[in-house]
Amino acid sequence: MASMLLTSLRSSPLTSVQAAQFGKASRVSAELNNTSRYAMCTKHLNKKSLATPGVKNIVLVDGVRTPFLQSGTIYANLMPHDLARAALQGLLNRTGLPKDAVDYIVYGTVIQEVKTSNVAREAALGAGFSDKTPAHTVTMACISSNQAMTTAVGLIAAGQCDAVVAGGVEFMSDVPIRHSRKMRKTMLSLNKAKTLGARLSLLGSIRLSHLAPELPAVAEFSTAETMGHSADRLAAAFGVSRLEQDEFALRSHMLAKKAQDSGLLSDVISFKVPGKDIVSKDNGIRPSTMEQMAKLKPAFIKPHGTVTAANSSFLTDGASAVLIMSEEKALAMGYKPKAYLRYKTKIMPYIKKLPDALMYTVSLFSQVGAPPMEKFNSWGGSLSLGHPFAATGCRLVTTVAHRLQKEGGQYGLVAACAAGGQGHAMVIEAYPQ
Repeated sequence: MASMLLTSLRSSPLTSVQAAQFGKASRVSAELNNTSRYAMCTKHLNKKSLATPGVKNIVLVDGVRTPFLQSGTIYANLMPHDLARAALQGLLNRTGLPKDAVDYIVYGTVIQEVKTSNVAREAALGAGFSDKTPAHTVTMACISSNQAMTTAVGLIAAGQCDAVVAGGVEFMSDVPIRHSRKMRKTMLSLNKAKTLGARLSLLGSIRLSHLAPELPAVAEFSTAETMGHSADRLAAAFGVSRLEQDEFALRSHMLAKKAQDSGLLSDVISFKVPGKDIVSKDNGIRPSTMEQMAKLKPAFIKPHGTVTAANSSFLTDGASAVLIMSEEKALAMGYKPKAYLRYKTKIMPYIKKLPDALMYTVSLFSQVGAPPMEKFNSWGGSLSLGHPFAATGCRLVTTVAHRLQKEGGQYGLVAACAAGGQGHAMVIEAYPQ
C-alpha cells in the first residue's frame, strides 16, 4: 500500500496522515499539467450526486474531538478512557442526542491500556450510555478510527443499526511498560508456588538482567522498523529532499495556526482536566522558520537522514467521536447532516470498481491527475495539529465535512496509510444546504 501511494505521489502530490515524510513530489510543470487535467476530468461532477440507486444513504451528523495535546503535558495524569469519555460526552452535548437512540458504539485505539482493553465499553459507560448498548474496540494502527467509521457504515448499510457512534483515542503519556519476559515468567511461577522453599528458589533465580523493562516502540512487529526509519528510507528511495519535507511541515503549521485563529477548528470541544484548567485548543501548533528547522539534526538515521523532529508529527494525546446515521433516521430526528459518507464509491465512468477504496484513490489520481496542492490539508494536518494514532481518522472526516460547508465544495477525499502496509480511503459528499 505504501509503495503504491508513493508511486502515485511522484506524479501527484497526494498526502496522508504521515505526509511529513513525503513533501512535494512533482515539479511545477507537472503540477500545472495535473491541475489542468484534474479540472477537465472533474468539472462535470459538481452537478451529480454520488448516491447509488437502491443503496441506503449514510450521513455524518456531526463530529467532535478533544484538543490534541503533546504527550506528557496537560493530559499526563489521565487515562485513555478519560479522553474517550470526554469526546463521547462532547458529541452528546453538541448533538443533543438521546443516549438510548444509539444502537452501537465502536472505538479505535492502538497502544492499549491493559486495564481498559475494550476502551469503547469503558468510555461509553463512563459517558452515561446504557449497558445495553454494545460497544467494541478495533485496532488498525493509524487508521483505527477510519475502520471504526467503516464498521459503523457497514452496520447501518446492513440494516442492523440506524445510529452508530464511532471514534478513536490515543494516550501516549502513559504507555504500558512491561517486565522482561524472563521476569514475567518468574513472577507467574511465584504466584503458583505452594511452598516457601519453592518461592525462595524462584526468587534466587532472578538476575539483574531480568529487571530490564520492555519499552514499547512505534514499530512494526513483522519488520521491527520504526515509522521514522521507514520514512527516511522511503524519502531517500523516492528523492524527497530535506528541504521539501521542511517546507511541507512549515506549511502545515502555518495553515493550522491560521485555521485555529480564525475559529475554523470547530470540532474541538473544551475539556476540563481534573485538577487543571479548561483546555480548548491544540497545543502543538508552532509555526517556525525554515532557518530554525534546518538547524535540527536527523532524528532516526544519523547523520544522513532527512526526517527530523520538525518535519514529523509529535507524540499526541487525544480522542475523537462522530455520529453516523442513516439519512432517513437523521431527518426523522430533526438533524441536518453535514455530509454523506460514500464508501467504495465509483466517481469516474471509466474507472472500474476496485476491491479496495485506497486502490481506487490511487487509480483515480493516476488517470485524472492530482488536485492542486492548495486543496490538501488547508486547515493544517497531523504535523501541526497532532496525530493521536487512533483518533485522527474521525478528525479528518469531520474536517473535510466542515471544509466542504465553508468552501462550498461538493466532494472531499480522506486517504490514510497505516503500519503493516494497510490503507483506507473514503469519499465525503457535502450535504445539500
